[in-house]
Order: sequence, then C-alpha cells, then structure tokens
Amino acid sequence: MSGDLSAWERRGRHLEVDGNRIFVVEVGAGPGAPLVIVHGFPGSSHDFAGVAERLGSGRRVVLLDLLGYGLSDKPATARYSLFEQADLVEAVLGRLSIARCVLIAHDMGDTVVAELLYRHNLGVLGFVPEQVILTNGSIFIDLAHLTSGQRAMLRLPARALPFSPPRWLLTRAIDRSFSPRAPAPAGAIDALIEAIERGGGARLLPRQNRYILERRAHQDRWTAGLVEYRGPLALLWGECDPIAVPEMTARLLELRPATAVTVLPGVGHWPQLEAPERLVELIGQHLV
Repeated sequence: MSGDLSAWERRGRHLEVDGNRIFVVEVGAGPGAPLVIVHGFPGSSHDFAGVAERLGSGRRVVLLDLLGYGLSDKPATARYSLFEQADLVEAVLGRLSIARCVLIAHDMGDTVVAELLYRHNLGVLGFVPEQVILTNGSIFIDLAHLTSGQRAMLRLPARALPFSPPRWLLTRAIDRSFSPRAPAPAGAIDALIEAIERGGGARLLPRQNRYILERRAHQDRWTAGLVEYRGPLALLWGECDPIAVPEMTARLLELRPATAVTVLPGVGHWPQLEAPERLVELIGQHLV
C-alpha cells in the first residue's frame, strides 16, 4: 500500500458488524453533533482524508468504509444493497454511541443517506440526523450520465469477476469520472485504485455497480427521503461533473425549495479530491 493509505489505516480501527470487519476512522473533537461522512462508488473514506483532517480541528468527524469498499471486508457473495449499506451506517453509529449527527455524503453515499432520511421521516431510525450536506451524486438516476465503464458493467453477470481487471482499465474507467474541464489531481486516480484493489475489491465492481439498478427501482422512496426531510439540507455541487450533472440540483430545489444549493465552478464529480479546502470552507459555512 502507499504511504497515504497505510497512514490512513493506522488512523482507524475495525469494528465487527454482522460478522464483517468495517473500517472506521475518528478525527478531532469538539462541541456540536459529530460529522459522519459516507463515501460513494467506487471510493472509500480515504477520499475524504484531507477534508476530515481540516474539519476535525473543531468537530468530531467519523468516517467509515462501506462493506466491500476501501479497508472494510469485501465478501464476494454479499449483495451490496443500498438498504444494507444504510443498515451498516446505522449499526456503526450505534456502536459508537452517536445519537445525533450531521450526515455528509458523496455519490452513492447520497442515496445511502436518502434511505436513512426516509427511515428518519418515518420515525424508525436509530439516530437523529440534525443536518445533511450532500456532494455530487446521482440523486435523480434518470438524469445521470453514466460512464461507459458503468454501462459496460451493467451488462456483466452480477457476480465477482474471476480475476482483477488490469490497472490500465481501472485507470481509464475512473479517469472518465473526472471532467476534461476539471481533470484528476496528481495521484488521485492511483489512490482510488489502490483502495479499490485492497483485498481483491476490484473483482467486485460489477456486482457493486448493480446499485444503479436498485437506485432506479426505488427512486420515489429516496426522493421522498430527501424532499420530506425537515432539517437543514444543503447541496455542494461541482458544476463540471460529467455524471451527476447540475440539473439534479435544480430538480431538488424545485421539489424542495428550502434546500441550500452551492455550485462550485471549475470543480467536477470529486469535490473532496479536487477542491478540499473550498469544500471544507463551504461545509463550515453551512453547519448550524
């Protein structure tokens, strides 16, 4: 592993949840509800390492790797359902005795949070999300511009590959999640791939990518989760995103006028990697 990912591993620990080892990092301390960060596909908590360190100067920040991602266990037979990932977040917060928090998410993590909000709106969630901040993710899957790699994986069988894809193929696929107007920072793609490949995780990508189909099947539920949430909700969105296009923010604003929307010029799908200092600044401005 690279020095950065090794250092990140040393910052955290593993919790056993339903027989799986889930990697968790806690950074900082201070008053106010903890900030809980939920990463996206195919990333990990390590994507937010720079952001967490800055946020942790005045708050407790909790990050976890969802099942199958980063430094968590990667069982080949898991379903990798968004519902089960939401169960996992709830279980981890229960283990950490977090009763109230601010949820911050990216990409697929936005939908995991939408499921948590749906449960909260029904009064059945085990913690209180006092506030929600979402970054670029396909909150309206019908508007998403999927990459060619994502479309290709949907045509593959929903099982683990017999071997890991070659590094050049992963590099090309992830590079397409960045915009030509906002290219990947130096080393960012290598860091993403290293976390993906840990524990044979690259073999799982077609199986995990099926979350897109689940997203389509439950669009109404997860739209309701966001729209009916009564707490403060903010979108911090890179305008150059080639996947989760800015039209998504316009639709949510139409459905939920109380949503705070900030568009980041010159930033694409990965604000936490492309503009971490700006993202931290904006999160700080939105915290109540």
